[in-house]
Amino acid sequence: MQTTLAQQFEFLNEIERLRGVDRHNLLLDGSRVENSAEHSWHLALYALVLAGHAPDGVDLLRVIQMLLLHDVVEVDVGDHPIHEAVDWEAVARAEHAAAARIFGLLPQTQGQAMADLWREFEANQSKDAQFAKALDRAQPLFQTLRGANPPSEHVAICRENIETGRAVSLKSHLPLAYDHVRGLLDGGATEHDPTFTQQITFLSEADQLKHVLRASKLADGTRHENSAEHSWHIMMFAWILSDHAHAPVDLLKVLTMLVLHDLVEIDAGDAPIHGVVSPEALAAVEAAEQAAADRLFGLLPDPQNAELRAIWEEFEAAETAEAVFAKSIDRVQPLLLNLANGGGSWLDYDVQLPQIDARVGIKVRRGAQIVWEYMRPQVAEWFVTNGRA
Repeated sequence: MQTTLAQQFEFLNEIERLRGVDRHNLLLDGSRVENSAEHSWHLALYALVLAGHAPDGVDLLRVIQMLLLHDVVEVDVGDHPIHEAVDWEAVARAEHAAAARIFGLLPQTQGQAMADLWREFEANQSKDAQFAKALDRAQPLFQTLRGANPPSEHVAICRENIETGRAVSLKSHLPLAYDHVRGLLDGGATEHDPTFTQQITFLSEADQLKHVLRASKLADGTRHENSAEHSWHIMMFAWILSDHAHAPVDLLKVLTMLVLHDLVEIDAGDAPIHGVVSPEALAAVEAAEQAAADRLFGLLPDPQNAELRAIWEEFEAAETAEAVFAKSIDRVQPLLLNLANGGGSWLDYDVQLPQIDARVGIKVRRGAQIVWEYMRPQVAEWFVTNGRA
């Protein structure tokens, strides 16, 4: 078991570097380019919200998993914008080599399964892959065309893509998106399906999560992580570590909880566990998050707004097996970042080892005892070494 966990954590540490891979498209407000980790989170949210538009027989869990891992190879090869002159055969060779290396870090059976899923996505032949590819092609279009004063060259790329490029496939695999994009390019004159329009409005609002900074810093310590890329990373944690859960869990429900769990921070901001500790402060955070949930989930059509709000509430209550496990995983990931970056938020908030045991250990043990037994000695060693035990 120790060897298995060591391999799994090596993989999870390695893919954290995806946050440093910049894409071509801008965030909705135009302030900076998007990175591939937060893009992958946003696509998982797209899959969840737009699942009702998928063809019959599409497996939502497999689609979400494809989108979570589809860009992992960019850790080695970087992103390649579709409008640039690129030797795509050479890129494909490099990406397959990257897949072999990165998924090869995992235990053999798990790594092979993930590599097979990545190859299925790339082949774009199965129903699951085609729907996942459609979402991957639609999201950058909406992010540009619904953005604040998008650069004219970016709009031109969108137009070329939907008329003669890869996004032409939306006409077959996600026709509502195709019609909506053509309408945006034509000045918004086209009549749109009202349910789809509400869903795209919600998904566009969710882009703001990429601006919410957390207390934790990246593994290299260069900046604070944002809540969107954090959500992607812990979804990967939950998937990889799901066999270590305290009880059998519905992985789709766990991933649904985690793709949604921090959305309320768009309005309420992040509440660091080592910074918000008094009963009064915790009550204020809860009230702000409930108000944020009212507004954000309220953007979705009925009954989807109530359904997703209920899953978020279930996560917050932390009573079901899925919620307990999801909460435990949400506490594990920052441990690895702080160990990698020299202490991070532990130094910023003057944290001592007993506080880790009380604020983190109890929750991790409740949802994934084996994971805490593996992590705790490493965490304790850091605190002893740095005189904080």
